[in-house]
Amino acid sequence: MRFSLTPKETSFYDMFAAAAENLVVGSKLLLELLGSDVSARAEIVERMRAAEHAGDDTTHAIFHQLNSSFITPFDREDIYTLASSLDDIMDFMEEAVDLVVLYDIETLPKGIEQQIEVLARAAELTAEAMPNLRSMSNLTEYWIEVNRLENQADQIHRKLLAHLFSGQYEAIEVLKLKQVVDVLEEAADAFEHVANTVETIAVKES
Repeated sequence: MRFSLTPKETSFYDMFAAAAENLVVGSKLLLELLGSDVSARAEIVERMRAAEHAGDDTTHAIFHQLNSSFITPFDREDIYTLASSLDDIMDFMEEAVDLVVLYDIETLPKGIEQQIEVLARAAELTAEAMPNLRSMSNLTEYWIEVNRLENQADQIHRKLLAHLFSGQYEAIEVLKLKQVVDVLEEAADAFEHVANTVETIAVKES
């Protein structure tokens, strides 16, 4: 355990927790999109956009605090990486919802609900883990499970691609749907990046 006679800026912990809670909001909007009528999707897009803007505000606040703090709770580079990765997840979620509406996709492919359910679970785990950065405790199971979920997301993504290229869809529809499932896969990868960053931080602080 490290000891320091200099007070450290602790507001980072609250901001990381807020960013992670916002990901839960985003994942719930993705789940809502699955069961929505086409007419309701524009409103979901607006709510997702508001969540994405809130995430941006938190990220900017973290960067501002980072630039103005002399002492930080852990390495500056890791703070920047963690904040950026959390922000990336929100961006991918918002992009996926936006594409569904912009491309006027009426029916999402079978299997995409599994992809979104994995993201929702990863969001819950991330939100539960962020407050534990204060003590650097009870984090091991978090990053192990998120890595397992990312592997599961990879398998789901490959099955979705096989389904899209099975000949059941018109070529232009394949292009639209592939872009959506690819962005959701990027969100899963970004959750893993967050978990790997947390693991790096915990190892350094142990």
